[in-house]
Amino acid sequence: MNDAGDGGLAAQRSRWYDAEAGPLVRPYAMTGGRTKPGAGAERFDLIALVDLIPDALARAEQSLIGPEHRTLLGLCSDETQSVAELAASADLPVGVVRVLLSDLLEARFVAVSRPVPPAQLPDERILREVIDGLRAL
Repeated sequence: MNDAGDGGLAAQRSRWYDAEAGPLVRPYAMTGGRTKPGAGAERFDLIALVDLIPDALARAEQSLIGPEHRTLLGLCSDETQSVAELAASADLPVGVVRVLLSDLLEARFVAVSRPVPPAQLPDERILREVIDGLRAL
């Protein structure tokens, strides 16, 4: 028998439940203890864009993915989202979102495109000359 009686159980419950937020789930529970995206997964920058693959929602209904995975898929269903936008909308830490996205990428539920590196963007001077030329027309 527990020496603490009901008080010990109530204290334990209060640690895992917040009256306003509801049950608390630790980030490592959402990711299965992983802290980094899976092997072979590309790095998810904060501005990397995540697109839903067309049949992903139908396949997700029949798969064993978790509720957090489904939340991310739902957020991507309306429009392309950045990793930062997904983390903010899902109210999850960015590290957790990166791990969950790597699972979705590996299962081919999402596609990730990386933004164009600044070195590959056209020079600002050239763009200004083009704008000036268009205005002269």
